[in-house]
Amino acid sequence: MRSHPQLRDGHQIKLLEGGHEYFPVLINAIDNARSHIQLETYIFDFHGAAIEVAQALERAGLRGVRVWVVVDGVGTKPLAAQWQTRFQNANVAWRIYSPLGALGLLIPSRWRRLHRKLCLIDGHLAFCGGINILDDWYDPQHGALQHPRLDFAVCATGALVQQVQEASTQLWWRLQAVRHVRQQNFPEAFSSFRAAGLHLPWLHEEHTANGKPWVARAGLLLRDNVLHRGQIEKAYLRAIGLAHHDIVIANAYFLPGRKLRLALVLAAKRGVRVRLLLQGRYEYFMQYHAARPVYRQMLEAGVEIYEYANSFLHAKVAVIDAHHGKPWATVGSSNLDPLSLLLAREANVVVADGHFAKRLHQRLETAMLHESRAVVAQAVTNRPRFQKALDWVAFGLMRLALWLTGNRY
Repeated sequence: MRSHPQLRDGHQIKLLEGGHEYFPVLINAIDNARSHIQLETYIFDFHGAAIEVAQALERAGLRGVRVWVVVDGVGTKPLAAQWQTRFQNANVAWRIYSPLGALGLLIPSRWRRLHRKLCLIDGHLAFCGGINILDDWYDPQHGALQHPRLDFAVCATGALVQQVQEASTQLWWRLQAVRHVRQQNFPEAFSSFRAAGLHLPWLHEEHTANGKPWVARAGLLLRDNVLHRGQIEKAYLRAIGLAHHDIVIANAYFLPGRKLRLALVLAAKRGVRVRLLLQGRYEYFMQYHAARPVYRQMLEAGVEIYEYANSFLHAKVAVIDAHHGKPWATVGSSNLDPLSLLLAREANVVVADGHFAKRLHQRLETAMLHESRAVVAQAVTNRPRFQKALDWVAFGLMRLALWLTGNRY
């Protein structure tokens, strides 16, 4: 198993920031779909701009497009009766990944969530990133936001579209198989399990994008609990190890394991400028406090840390050596924390293209300089004792949770 994806030429990759850029492109693609749409998301919310995506899926189903939607059983609330009826009438198939059941998250195996955000249109076009089907100006836990959250996705054509389709199709048929087993429909369950392993002919078609030239080398990174357990983490480690000039990582929930921390420290010590753009607003107890104990090690090694202050940071992106000979960038759903790197299903796109890397780098640079506050070592040292105690409690609880799942980090 490769520790990094096989990057291929011949991709068109468009960087999309936030729902204000992502949703119009996604809706336009859905409205122009002719064959099939496969969408996966952690959160599918029915407020504001997100409703427009639901309406587009409904329109597609009504005109005969096959629409498959998979949402996570924790991230997405039960579908309202109105939308159940509308989707059923439009033949939009809606499936829930790992419903919680009576005991909820008390069962450690249910911590393995569907966190990736993927959409496939007709086998020609794919979307991948960190953006949920959720309005930029609304948070399910905190209500209306004064500023939109910061997040990214990509729209892509090229060989990685086939990878997205294979991954989404395989998951769909596995969910179908489980559904049939629960209904004791064993012949259909057997057929679904077989379909999950098939390489259907239409998955291997080669496509062009309206005659436009291909511009970028790219590939898809997956993290699951079968064949791709460490692919995303290993790709980060390799890219950091090969960095010569500049590393910028923007991550909402940052709690890297020992190997990743060491890679960043060693990069800084050999003269690479390492900058981290992290969550500056309190969102969740565990993720907010558990990250703080690693700040001191990073700062002592010369790593620069910025906390995003404008709104919630939801981005999971990185860019390395953007202005030099071998640029590397990734946009996806995976945080650099144990929940993402050890438990959840995640998907990232890796892009080796100067134009793409420079655009992402420029946006992160602006965010660090004008929308964030720099973290200084003295402020970390002088944090109130109560806050430090909460940091170590959260860190300890995270370690305990990993121990309960049988994972080391």
